[in-house]
Amino acid sequence: MSPLTITRTLPVDATAAALRADVADGLSRTPKQLPPKWFYDARGSELFEEITRLPEYYPTRAEREILLTRSAHVAAATGARTLVELGSGSSDKTRHLIGALTGLHTYLPIDVSESALTAAGEALLAEHPALTVHALVADFQQGIALPTTPGPRLLAFLGGTLGNLLPEERAAFLRSVHAMLAPGDALLLGTDLVKDESTLVTAYDDAQGVTAAFNKNVLHVINRELDGDFDPEDFDHVALWNAEQEWIEMRLRARTDLTAKIPAVDLAVSFTQGEEVRTEVSAKFREDGVRAELAAAGLVLSQWWTDSAERFALSLSFRV
Repeated sequence: MSPLTITRTLPVDATAAALRADVADGLSRTPKQLPPKWFYDARGSELFEEITRLPEYYPTRAEREILLTRSAHVAAATGARTLVELGSGSSDKTRHLIGALTGLHTYLPIDVSESALTAAGEALLAEHPALTVHALVADFQQGIALPTTPGPRLLAFLGGTLGNLLPEERAAFLRSVHAMLAPGDALLLGTDLVKDESTLVTAYDDAQGVTAAFNKNVLHVINRELDGDFDPEDFDHVALWNAEQEWIEMRLRARTDLTAKIPAVDLAVSFTQGEEVRTEVSAKFREDGVRAELAAAGLVLSQWWTDSAERFALSLSFRV
């Protein structure tokens, strides 16, 4: 079996420093905001896995349906010998692509969590002992220099994570993807699609309250990592559809006037009753909009696939 190689491009303390900076900046703003990546400690990841199994949360099932039916098409169109995955996590969905890419030589998973990369890499090597797995501990929003690997390359960015970026962040991200790829390399991109408000809101506000617990988990992270004294029960989970921007917003709304102290960043954060902190934006897309954003970054959309209910899309584009 090929050995698992892990390269760390982030300093060991980079995650802690980024959390301090994001909390100090975001909770000092008006209105307050926090990036959604801070949901995902070990407990947050468990809660998200539970969310993906909820009846209301369709994106994971819809994307998996497309991967099951279209991975062979992706393989035929790209002939990829290297598969790069951004925000790879457990690499669960990627297994469908790896199975279809018969000429695959190298898998390059990229994530901020070294433990997740280790677990996923070892599991994949047990299934595909001839595969070369070179994992990178890196933040895909900070620019990544990929190691030399056989081409052509297929870069996968799945799960609709693109929608968590604001428009200017998406543009910068897609430009960075262009820089990582050579002419003829491809991007496989997952995007959740615009649909009726009820379906969208219930996907982020389930009847069992799992998404509410996931949303509040960011407060547990701040308490544990930054010595904060937030009481998550002081906040209500809010999910709403912003029709103008065509995105879902998740927020935490203060139930009463309160002040929380965060000693690690020397911050006391005051909330009035009803005041909210935005914890996530999840943009929804249309084909024409995706095509235009890709084109602006020098990527040409070649294939557009949806699930049978047309709720979610995978697009294949090529660098020119």
